[in-house]
Amino acid sequence: MNKAAWMFQLHGDARGIARKLGEGINTNIFPGQQVMLSVVRVDPNSSGTIHSHPEEQWGVLLEGKCTRIQDGEEIEAAVGDFWYTPGGVPHSVRTGDASAVILDIFSPPRDEYKRAGTGFGSATTKQS
Repeated sequence: MNKAAWMFQLHGDARGIARKLGEGINTNIFPGQQVMLSVVRVDPNSSGTIHSHPEEQWGVLLEGKCTRIQDGEEIEAAVGDFWYTPGGVPHSVRTGDASAVILDIFSPPRDEYKRAGTGFGSATTKQS
C-alpha cells in the first residue's frame, strides 16, 4: 500500500536528502517551508565537529546513547531526552560504544541542507 505524499518513514525513506556530516555521522533531511527535519545516524565511537549556525535547533535522542556538547558543557543523553540550541551557540554530539539516532529540527530550514552534500555547510566550525 502506498502512503500519501505527506507521510514519511523514519527508517530509510528514500525521499530524504542524504548528507554526510562527518566520519560515522550521516543524515537524511526533510525540508519544509518553515521547518526542516534531519534524521541523524551516529555510528559508535564517532564525534561531530563543534559548530554553530544562525538557525535554532531542537534535537531528540530516538535510539541509543550519546553525549550532547553545547556551549562548553557535556551532558550524557538517554533515549527520550531532547534539547534546544539557540542560533549561534557552539554544539556537537559524540558517541561511545553505542550508536545513536537523533531527530534534529531546524527553524528556519538551513539552505545548504536542501541538497545532498558533505559537512556542516556554512556553519562556523572549530575542532573539538
